[in-house]
Amino acid sequence: MAQFILPPNSRIKQGEHHAAPEGVANTRIFKVYRWEPDSGENPRLDTYEVDLDTCGPMVLDALVKIKNEIDPTLTFRRSCREGICGSCAMNIDGRNTLACTKAIDEIDNEVRIYPLPSMRVVKDLVPDMTHFYAQYASIRPWIRTQTPPPPDRERLQSPEDREELDGLYECIMCACCQTSCPSYWWNPDRYLGPAILLQAYRWVADSRDEDTGARLDDLDDAFKLYRCHTIMNCASACPKGLNPAKAIAELKRLMVARQ
Repeated sequence: MAQFILPPNSRIKQGEHHAAPEGVANTRIFKVYRWEPDSGENPRLDTYEVDLDTCGPMVLDALVKIKNEIDPTLTFRRSCREGICGSCAMNIDGRNTLACTKAIDEIDNEVRIYPLPSMRVVKDLVPDMTHFYAQYASIRPWIRTQTPPPPDRERLQSPEDREELDGLYECIMCACCQTSCPSYWWNPDRYLGPAILLQAYRWVADSRDEDTGARLDDLDDAFKLYRCHTIMNCASACPKGLNPAKAIAELKRLMVARQ
């Protein structure tokens, strides 16, 4: 029988329990992934009892309350609190989403919070986005042209051409879709993943861009593009309601059309 040995410090253990103050009745239990890289210890799940009567409605509000009032060592990213920056992306109740737009009352029973899967963890709920951003940079995400622009105006496009970018430009690069994709879990070093391919198609679809051929050449690879198996986890996970799988299908269609 094959034996699978987990790497050191990979088993999650039960951590500390932080009870609510005496007399508090309206509480919700939050189980939060904790890992200190310099401690040499296994990751753990710490339990926090949060008073909902003195907490905002979103999961991020609870995390901020935990950090401010219960455990200042808890580490996570957050910024805009409006579902725009993507900083607070994490796995909540088994789904990748934004903590600032996930309501506590949408979750039954205890709230389990983990970092985004398949990425190296820096600390607690903070994933290492270095490789993700390097992949994004690899598609050269800006308008690439050969002809000089008119000297007295910007590059224009029609309202109809502008509409072609709807459903593409709204991506906030939170990596919720990227880390929901099994193909990306298996081939993160070679498959670009749904978020990056959505962005790649965003520039292919832009009427102002003049480098479509080179962009498609860069993507014409058995792993960069064609590891997508249309599982649709990406569309399900996107907190902005986008459909990366559709953009990937359009890229594949353009690959066929130009042959």
